[in-house]
Order: sequence, then structure tokens, then C-alpha cells
Amino acid sequence: QVQLVESGGGLVQAGGSLRLSCAAPGRIFSFAAMGWYRQAPGKQRELVAAITRGGSTNYADSVKGRFTISRDNAKNTVYLQMNSLKPEDTASYYCKAEVQRLIYWGQGTQVTVSS
Repeated sequence: QVQLVESGGGLVQAGGSLRLSCAAPGRIFSFAAMGWYRQAPGKQRELVAAITRGGSTNYADSVKGRFTISRDNAKNTVYLQMNSLKPEDTASYYCKAEVQRLIYWGQGTQVTVSS
């Protein structure tokens, strides 16, 4: 069983910042494209940001310029720096690892942005 361990969620005021972390087993992380997704109540899970093994990134239009995804290959960890948070960013955030069509998900971490 592959376990992705997320941390860093919480409650923040609009305009504030949070950094999410997701640690994966080294045997997975080294080969994986990593991503952050989010799901708000009553809505579908959506891609927030993704990063390839080589460091190429892509972002949802709604977070461009505010969120930054990065990976530390020495620590087997992917990060999501979230700045200028808005109430509409409120959701459960999930880490995803994809390796040769195998997909692994974290348990999710809650981000709540108050207005």
C-alpha cells in the first residue's frame, strides 16, 4: 500500500498564505508526476497544479499567479505554496502521484479561507 502523507492545511483569512506538503515513498516519488487537486462540497475534484519529474508545471487558470507547485527530490516531497488566498479556494486538497498509469492519492487536507 502506497501512502502519500499530506500536511499544511488549515484556516486562514482571505489574502493569507498556506503551504501544503505531500511526502511520498522514494521508490514512487523518483518516477512520479505529482499533482495537487481540490474538491469543494458538492463539486467535482479538479486539478490545481501539477509538476513532472523534470520540473515542468501547469496550473488551473483560477490559481495562476497565486499558487506555486514545487518538488524536492531529496526529500521525496511536493509542495503547494498558496498566496493571496480567496474564499473560493476553500476545499479539501489532495496530493496525487502518477507512475506509469498507476495513480496514488493522499488522504486530503482541508483548507478553509474566511472572508
